[in-house]
Amino acid sequence: MKRERPPLDRFRLIVCLGPGGVGKTTISAAIALGAAMGGRAVDVMTVDPAPRLLDALGLDEQADEPRAVALDGLRRPRGRGARLRALKLDPKKTFDTIVARYAPSPSARDAILANRIYRNLSNALAGVGDYMAMEKLLELASDSSVRQLVLDTPPAAEALDFLDAPRRLLELLNSRAVTLLGAPAGLLRQLRFVDLAARAVLSAFDRVTGLNLLSDVQAFVTGFEGMYDGFADRAKRADAMLRADDTAIVVVTTPESGRIAQAGEFLDVLARRGLRVAAVVVNRAMAPLPDAAEITSARITAALKQKLRRNLSDYAALKERETRSLDTLRAAMPPEAALMISPELEHEPQSLNDLAEISSSLRDAAGGESP
Repeated sequence: MKRERPPLDRFRLIVCLGPGGVGKTTISAAIALGAAMGGRAVDVMTVDPAPRLLDALGLDEQADEPRAVALDGLRRPRGRGARLRALKLDPKKTFDTIVARYAPSPSARDAILANRIYRNLSNALAGVGDYMAMEKLLELASDSSVRQLVLDTPPAAEALDFLDAPRRLLELLNSRAVTLLGAPAGLLRQLRFVDLAARAVLSAFDRVTGLNLLSDVQAFVTGFEGMYDGFADRAKRADAMLRADDTAIVVVTTPESGRIAQAGEFLDVLARRGLRVAAVVVNRAMAPLPDAAEITSARITAALKQKLRRNLSDYAALKERETRSLDTLRAAMPPEAALMISPELEHEPQSLNDLAEISSSLRDAAGGESP
């Protein structure tokens, strides 16, 4: 009996995961476009898309809020509510917005935004982009008019780095070093000798360099007082959203053996964290083998037929290797997840028509069509 595979249109949130270089952003955009053409109101948030994909979606580098994507030239969407909006994540601006929204006072907000430590932190700290993707996700999900939200997560060396980012950020802000640097002078008597020595070294460094780093760090930590609980609460809400029944986690990969192995590692990490995978998309899959009989019946020279047969033999060997990789992937997948195939487009997607072609060709590996 054929198992039922969950169509992606059943879910309000679709989170696409995967390493860089597998076309995750393109698949995210194609899924979102397909849902919009199917009659739904859809938002898609991309992370660092290629310039051609930005152009295809009608976005520019400053498109950090949802912007309508013109669907002119495509087949008419089904349903009055059909629309597609897209945005490109801007981690720095998102962080600034959070500070402005949740700072305990206008003076605290202005002090944080002007602080040198904050400006460098919001631009360069590892994990800030991951964390801001979740913050923006919560904001977008609060819009009840959106029937489906597609999130293209930041490229990650390990599965779900973006989910782990709030914990890492909170650990940094609540670490002993930050507590020490932010301690007011009246508490110095309670600090251990090594703590006092550390502050003395930093103070001496400030005097020599004139950078005033210690005072900037203290001002930064003090400015965030009262905001830590909010960060933790929103991290919990985002985690609950990822585990909700109306959320689909989609792992994107390509058919190369190395990428398939990476996808297996992603699936293992997701399983250990208790997160359900709705589908695995294999992008850039090879087209089906052509019929060898067509070569025999073709009205071409014998030499050309022989060359075509050699090419077909080489292609068949590559196709067999791909088939073995897909079998390996199937064995690593949870039984309830769908394996979906996106054939090779043969050129970089650079228009909505290209994305629509990818969306329409996305199919269930068991023989079904794209959800």
